[in-house]
Amino acid sequence: MAVAAAPSARRMSHTQFIELLRRGGASSSPRHGEVLHGWALKSGAASHAPVANSLITFYSSLLPRPLLAAAFAVFDEIPPLSRDAASWNSLLNPLSRHRPLHALSHFRSMLSSSTVLPSPHTFAAAFTAAARAASTTAGTAAHALACKIPSAVSNVYVSTSLLNMYCKLGIVSDARRVFDEMPQRNAFSWSTMVAGYAAEKCSEEAFDLFRLMLGECPYEKSEFIATAVLSAVSVPLGLLMGVQMHGLVLKDGMLDFVSVENSLLTMYVKAGCMGAALHVFESSRERNSITWSAMITGYAQNGEADSAVHMFLHMHTAGFAPTEFTLVGVLNSCSDLGALAVGKQAHGLMVKLGFEVQMYVKSALVDMYAKCGCIGDAKEGFDQLYEVDIVLWTAMVAGHVQNGEHEEALTLYARMDKEGIIPSNLTIASVLRACAGIAALEPGKQLHTQILKYGLGLGAPVGSALSTMYSKCGNLEDGMSVFRRMPNRDVIAWNSIISGFSQNGCGNGALDLFEQMKMEGIVPDHITFINILCACSHMGLVDRGWDYFRSMTKDYGLTPRLDHYACMVDILSRAGMLKEAKDFIESITIDHGTCLWRIVLGACRSLRDFNVGAYAGERLMELGTGDSSAYILLSNIYASQRKWNDVERVRHLMRLRGVNKDPGCSWVELNSQVHVFVVGEQQHPESENINAELRRLAKHVKDEGYHPTPKFSFNEELDALAESHEEDQLELISAAYS
Repeated sequence: MAVAAAPSARRMSHTQFIELLRRGGASSSPRHGEVLHGWALKSGAASHAPVANSLITFYSSLLPRPLLAAAFAVFDEIPPLSRDAASWNSLLNPLSRHRPLHALSHFRSMLSSSTVLPSPHTFAAAFTAAARAASTTAGTAAHALACKIPSAVSNVYVSTSLLNMYCKLGIVSDARRVFDEMPQRNAFSWSTMVAGYAAEKCSEEAFDLFRLMLGECPYEKSEFIATAVLSAVSVPLGLLMGVQMHGLVLKDGMLDFVSVENSLLTMYVKAGCMGAALHVFESSRERNSITWSAMITGYAQNGEADSAVHMFLHMHTAGFAPTEFTLVGVLNSCSDLGALAVGKQAHGLMVKLGFEVQMYVKSALVDMYAKCGCIGDAKEGFDQLYEVDIVLWTAMVAGHVQNGEHEEALTLYARMDKEGIIPSNLTIASVLRACAGIAALEPGKQLHTQILKYGLGLGAPVGSALSTMYSKCGNLEDGMSVFRRMPNRDVIAWNSIISGFSQNGCGNGALDLFEQMKMEGIVPDHITFINILCACSHMGLVDRGWDYFRSMTKDYGLTPRLDHYACMVDILSRAGMLKEAKDFIESITIDHGTCLWRIVLGACRSLRDFNVGAYAGERLMELGTGDSSAYILLSNIYASQRKWNDVERVRHLMRLRGVNKDPGCSWVELNSQVHVFVVGEQQHPESENINAELRRLAKHVKDEGYHPTPKFSFNEELDALAESHEEDQLELISAAYS
């Protein structure tokens, strides 16, 4: 309202002044109040409590930002003896919403004044401030004082504010006591109590309270309490209650409220019922960004990353702007799928919408780039953050490990440790996997001491990762010791220790552990059978391997995968049953690419079965393999049979397809330092001394009468064998250095 339309200053009464301010409302400009404030000062009305109170209310209620400093100035201008409860309340109410700690201080100042007693609205504001400040002490003290004033606790507005305070503080038992003692309840009281139960995951209590409300006052039923109940039962075990709520809101027509519809969809998502959630989504008549986000995050959290990415693209096409939670869900899905292109699109949208500064969004972005193999982009995002939390550190360490950069992972963890960042279970597990990847036993032992130092325990995933690290470093004794001390040994822990025994040549121990695992009631999975089939392969147990292979489907309902077929081919090949291996491969119906024929070809080289070897090699050529060893082995087989035309054909095909042999690589740990050696390179700082020692060892073994045995029965045309001799030389280098 324009000030020009106001009565003249001489004729304006206090009542008219207050009405002018009230009409202005919270949406007025500060100038409106300043003009009237000036009149109040000029006329002397500012010292009149009702006028001053209206000015305080005006300034403290301005949108979007209240002028609390101006409100305080007006309050201070009121003579202390003229201040009434409304004066204190006019400032206490906005402070409780915007500055709860200041509100509690203001409340204590009011109590110290002997001229004014708090009113019901005073206590309501104090309870709101205590809830927002998370101050249990201040809240219970205000409650004790309110109990001494009968008019306060009997007021439904005050009682509901007190109920809300205890719910927000997480003290639902006291909240329920207040609720039961309330002389009157309204819809907000019921929904507040239900929401309090929901916040503490007390789904059954919330549902029982809702049924009590339906019996006592069914007319209080509203979309607000329906939303609160659906939120309370949004837990895996709350599906039955959620389905009943679905029927009720459908019957009462409350699905027309988008908030109820979103809550219902979220309930199904958290129960893992994505089919029901999709049905609610598709039948929705009014979707918003929250509706889309609930579906996307639901798919992401329930392991349906592909559906999450598809839904995100559909959402973008439909013209809905994603929230930060949507972007986190889609970035996590891109991480699982390795969908770098969609992840980059989500990154661009995130920057456009200004969500890049959010820590949890940035963490998901770094994790996405790391898991998609873009370590450079992940590191760039990581380094841009001023405050890096443990989630981001863990994402970067895990990204290095996943991309095979084990040394970089250890270096990053050392930097993290130097900066005093306390690792989480996931951080330690990732670093232990890095140690296992390069057989770095000493750093692994240091991590073991840090596990004890930080009290992380040997639960999942730390216990399994520590046991695996010791096993892959060849220390089965310590690996078994860690395994025995794990509080809960799940199938992952059993797989880790069985794999350790299998890979270290202790096949009998691996099979014995498998029998112990079954006796303890642990159901094996696909990984378990890969480990025991590998153990059978190393020990030449063909019949037992067949028994385990058939047991997968017969006893556990597991469909064999490519790895299991590869293990069976390896078992047959190592046992010299190459024809059986060939027939087995040709009986397999799944697409196995080139890996199975490579196993047979490698076995033919050792067993000198040139006919099956040539057949396997030709199959690999037909499939267009890029493995250089396949070309070299097939060429050697033809050369051993003096089939020079076939030798030239294979070599020509290798050159035509641009296949090059990857250089061999080996490493050795000495004095807590890992030394890497690559065939054909002389970059190690001690290379001259190593070569001198290698020559001395070569001369020594030659003097002792050692002569290398050729792989095939011919001398010329085997220049490819130099490749394998380089591998032997590499092993000698490592041995010489250690």
